[in-house]
Order: sequence, then C-alpha cells, then structure tokens
Amino acid sequence: MNRRHFLRASAVLPFARVATLPLAAFGSAQLAVAAAPTTADYRKLLVLVELKGGNDGLNTLIPYRDAAYYALRPKIAIPADQVVQLTDQAGLHPALAPLLQLWNDRKLAVLQGLGYPDPNLSHFRSIEIWDTASRSEQVLQDGWLTRAFATAPTPRSFAADGVIVGSNDLGPLAGSGTRAIALADTEQFLRQSKLAHPGAAARNKALAHILRVESDIVQAAGHLDGRPSFKTEFPAGGFGNAIRTACRIIANPSGVAVLRVTLSGFDTHANQPATQARLLKELAAGLVALQSALTEIGKWDDTMVLTYAEFGRRPKENQNSGTDHGTANVHFAIGGRVAGGMYGTALDLARLSGDGNPAFALDFRSVYATVLERWWGVDSRQALGGRFAPLPFLAA
Repeated sequence: MNRRHFLRASAVLPFARVATLPLAAFGSAQLAVAAAPTTADYRKLLVLVELKGGNDGLNTLIPYRDAAYYALRPKIAIPADQVVQLTDQAGLHPALAPLLQLWNDRKLAVLQGLGYPDPNLSHFRSIEIWDTASRSEQVLQDGWLTRAFATAPTPRSFAADGVIVGSNDLGPLAGSGTRAIALADTEQFLRQSKLAHPGAAARNKALAHILRVESDIVQAAGHLDGRPSFKTEFPAGGFGNAIRTACRIIANPSGVAVLRVTLSGFDTHANQPATQARLLKELAAGLVALQSALTEIGKWDDTMVLTYAEFGRRPKENQNSGTDHGTANVHFAIGGRVAGGMYGTALDLARLSGDGNPAFALDFRSVYATVLERWWGVDSRQALGGRFAPLPFLAA
C-alpha cells in the first residue's frame, strides 16, 4: 500500500485532512525525478478556485442586450438595469460588483465559452476531465498538474508542490509522485501534526510505515507555519476562511507552486437566483480579500488566480426556477500580470444543440497551456496530452 492510499484509507490517524505527503522517505525513483533540473519559474504562484457543482456562467457574465437570453430565462434572467456593465454587450451579475475595479484596472480576464469536445454532463466524470485534462472518452489517473510537475519538478526546498484547502479531493494534484497536502485550516493542521511524532524504530514493517508517514507530516507542518497575520479583513464563512488559510500559506517563505480553494453549492437545479447570488457574493468578497492580502505581502504580481468548474448550465431555465447541467461556461483569470479583457466568443444562444446547449469557443486545455507555458515556462504537451495554443491573457 502506498502512502496516498494509506492516508486515504486510515481512519485512526488524527490528521486525516493530510491527503498525501510523498516527501524524502519516498522511493529512490521518485527522488530521482524530483531532483531533475528544471528551468520552470515556480516563484510565480497559481491559485485555482473551484466553483463546485457547476456555476451558471450565463447569469455570471450576462448578455444583457441579447433578446434570446431573456426569452430562454423569463424567471431567472438578470434584468439589464441590474447588470454590472463591462462592455456594451455583456456585464457581471450584480453580486460580482466588487470585481469591477479589477476590470477597470485591466487585471480581470473573462474567458468565455470554455469547454471541450463531446462534453460529459456527469458531475463526477466532467470534473475528472477538467482535473486530468483528458479527452472526453479518455480516463487518466494523474492530474494535469501532477504530470506537469513530473516533467518539470518544483524545487525540493518548497514545502509541497501544492496545497488543497477545504477539500480532501486532490483534483489536478492527484496521482503518484506529487507532494500534495490537503487541509482545511493551517492552525488545525499544525495542532494535529504535533501528535505525529516519529518515535523509536518500529518492531514491524507496518508500524515503521506509519511512522515514516508521520515523519513526512511533521516535516510539512514545520514548513507551513500558520501564524502570519494580515491587515486585510477576510470575509466570514467557509470560503473566507479558506482564502485566509491560503494567504497564510502563500506568506510562508518555504513556497508552494499551486493552491486550490473550493466554493461549493453551485448545482442550482432549483431556486437558482438566491443561491447563486449568495455564492457569487462570497466569491467576489473572497477574491477581493485575496488581492488585498497578496498586495500586502508583495505577491500580487507573482500570482495568477483562475476559476473553474466541472461544467456550465443550460441556457433555458427549468420549471423550478433553476438550470440543469450544461456545457460551455465562463471563467475568470485575475492577477497582477493578467492582461484584462474579454477572451473567447460569447455563447450563440440562437444556435443550440438538440439537448439545448451552446457550442464551446475555447478548449479549457488552452487555459492550462497558458499556465504551463506562459506563466511557468513548462512544456505543456506531456501534461495535456498534445498541443493546445496558449491564450494571450497574460501581460508580456
């Protein structure tokens, strides 16, 4: 049993939030890979924000001059006079008004029509496709970041390759060989790790294995010191706490290449308006706090934030004032080096498929290629299983 499987299966360890820590005690083959030279610039941080459940992109970026939009959504469409206008054709949900300053500063890129060929509308399978950057019919075990770090390893001085905040699901960091940590709160993690002292040599192999795992956890905890404080005021609630935890990790000099935080609840089959408004308000407040904290510690220019979700929602509302699983979606990129503006193509609501979905305009793997090639300087082909053209939403 490897450490990842051990930690997932064990119910007796007091630090179950730590999903996997294959550090120095891993086998020599993994160490050899991790020691390989790389020219990747992992001083630049990636923060992924998962909108779990499938956020409705059409009520996030609203085509307020499109009559078809209002015809498809007589109950849940956002009135034109409430839209936060970005252009003469499209604008944000009013709950996202705090992001307008980022747009005006040209630090918000709106990525329209993200999707992939032959889309899958299952939550489980579609997020697996996004996490592994696979083709629709292809099942892969390793996440796209896991494969990227196998090609161009992060520095061994880093506390970890990546940290997952608020979830046990490693997503794009899943697979063998990645130094990944999953935790809900850094202070809780540090308290729990104090219980994981290696102790003396074990009498049997099973106990020795447990102690080696514990030693790795103690090592990581020593790097992820959760004590830094900020002048920034973080929002109350789970997502605000996740952003605070992420900022504490970022502030630590030991370094990580990527963090992921999750905002859940976007599977809005019924009563979407109130639910989505609340969630988007949390999202906007969290992103503004993230920008403030990163600016405070001098990390804003070296951080790129990307939102993503397993899919979008159908353009036509259902009978429960909600929306069902759809395909093409809109997502955001923000950061000090982001070249703000609109990218991709607005959804064509007059030309929907037989099941009522629009065609996608941008393959989501082009967004990943932008991260790998233009942000980190990593060859994206192995991680993405082919060549996808990067997008120009990063400033030179």
